[in-house]
Amino acid sequence: MKPEIHPNYQPVVFQDQSSDFAFLTKSTMTSKDTIKWEDGNEYPLVKVEISSHSHPFYTGKQKTIDAGGRVDKFRRRYGAK
Repeated sequence: MKPEIHPNYQPVVFQDQSSDFAFLTKSTMTSKDTIKWEDGNEYPLVKVEISSHSHPFYTGKQKTIDAGGRVDKFRRRYGAK
């Protein structure tokens, strides 16, 4: 590998703003904000609007759309078989 062309891969804390859920992982993202984590160390803090903790798909609150009714309506309207 060529030196100094790859981004720094470091521990980073991602914090979900909608649910105050945070998790520590490794990433190449950087931030001027920092947070003191449970292990006593300070890590860069990246704030995100939505994560798996608040996304409707992962929380089970996702609404399903009746696609079958739409297809039948289209076929009736335009005579498609």
